[in-house]
Amino acid sequence: MNEHLEHLTPQPLWRHFRTLCNTPRPSGHEAELVAILERWADGRGLAHDRDDFGNLRIRKPATAGRETAPGVILQGHLDMVAQANADHPHDFTRDPIETYVDDGWLRARHTTLGADNGLGVAAALAILEDDELVHGPLEALFTLEEETSMGGAMHLAEGWLEGDVLLNLDSEDRGEVFIGCAGGADIVVEAQLPTAELCAGEVAVQLSLTGLVGGHSGIDIHRGRGNANRLLIRVLRVLEAFDIRLVSYRGGTLRNAIPREAFATLALPADEVAAAKRRVAELQKTLRAELAGIDEGLALTMTPLPALPEQALNAHASRLLLAALNAAPYGVERMSTDVPGVVETSNNLGVVNLEKGRFHLCALVRSLRDSATTDIADRFRGLFELIGARTRVEHAYPGWTPNPDSSLLARFRRLHRQLVGSDPAVKVIHAGLECGILAGKYPQLDMISFGPSIRGAHSPDERVELDSVSEFWRLLRGLIEDLATPEG
Repeated sequence: MNEHLEHLTPQPLWRHFRTLCNTPRPSGHEAELVAILERWADGRGLAHDRDDFGNLRIRKPATAGRETAPGVILQGHLDMVAQANADHPHDFTRDPIETYVDDGWLRARHTTLGADNGLGVAAALAILEDDELVHGPLEALFTLEEETSMGGAMHLAEGWLEGDVLLNLDSEDRGEVFIGCAGGADIVVEAQLPTAELCAGEVAVQLSLTGLVGGHSGIDIHRGRGNANRLLIRVLRVLEAFDIRLVSYRGGTLRNAIPREAFATLALPADEVAAAKRRVAELQKTLRAELAGIDEGLALTMTPLPALPEQALNAHASRLLLAALNAAPYGVERMSTDVPGVVETSNNLGVVNLEKGRFHLCALVRSLRDSATTDIADRFRGLFELIGARTRVEHAYPGWTPNPDSSLLARFRRLHRQLVGSDPAVKVIHAGLECGILAGKYPQLDMISFGPSIRGAHSPDERVELDSVSEFWRLLRGLIEDLATPEG
């Protein structure tokens, strides 16, 4: 599958990306890809090893005469976000990603593309097989489970890597270079809420909110896009006027993706259904007007269910849960005063589920300040304690402190001017690059992050600009050769 990728340029990079598209690799299921890359390294005579967590390193000796040049670590993560449109059956543990070219962009059919971070991985592999490239010692570090927990970086062996500089290939904006990023943490809320049987005269309906764009919960959080959880909970609060009780709820699948769809099953008196349905139609118009020009595809529907559920939350628990969810922190909390135009602190209400009274929520907080992350976690804890829920913080990871005086950054800026004809924009990103964690384990490393233009990451709208991949490849090859050339 994806044979057409072999005809894109630069051909070696796209050939490796084809392998990644054809090999299922959602977070936690990278083993098959690791085995393929190890066999590939063996076939080229490249040394490789893994640390205790399973992170993969492939090494290539320096070009003859460049043994004393700085060692370069090329770093990316093997896993991808697994998101598909609700009407498209796709098993990310078995099915390949089907790609196509559309007006200068590469896309996937109804699923995430995996350009995040498949293109970085493919570029590192293409560098390792480039026998015309003059380079110092090379290491390619491929981490696991970045998209779910930063697990590979968090558990990376210390004292294992040998390089002097690290090129993180997980950025998504042409013409930009990143020197800092936000840290973050997952906030998990759980509760067992009281239920009661349906009353005589009650019926069941399903409420569906679909059609949103979604996106990356870090780099897209400030764009004003709809969050299906936030919007459907708002709708449910309005419908409380019709004596609804919540039976079940399902919204979002990943804490780091802005939810595109959410579904709720409700119990309500049969004589209120018609009025509730009219109110839903009015709310659809209201929400579409609010999102006009930003998120145009919202659809809000209410459908009768033929079969009655046995239980729903009792009226008191339903009201308390919806009140707490409606008051939960969401979106941009604060813009940075140190880095103008960058979000300092945000929270994504990513995954919300209710089934047979069991409630689960997972939100992802990101911040340039660890203290702000702690504060939002405490607010969640205080809010949901009021309904008897338990809150815990998981998978916390540090941010990456910017170093504007980096000699690696100076080289990249000079090279960018030579190859592209302009200065790159030096940025701090409101997303969780692995650089902050790696810097904690290897504080001596000088590092930057750059990559091609990827849009819609973490959603089925994910796409990559083909021209930007060619530019990314020229910059990567040029920087490695530049680092192998003595200064002066």
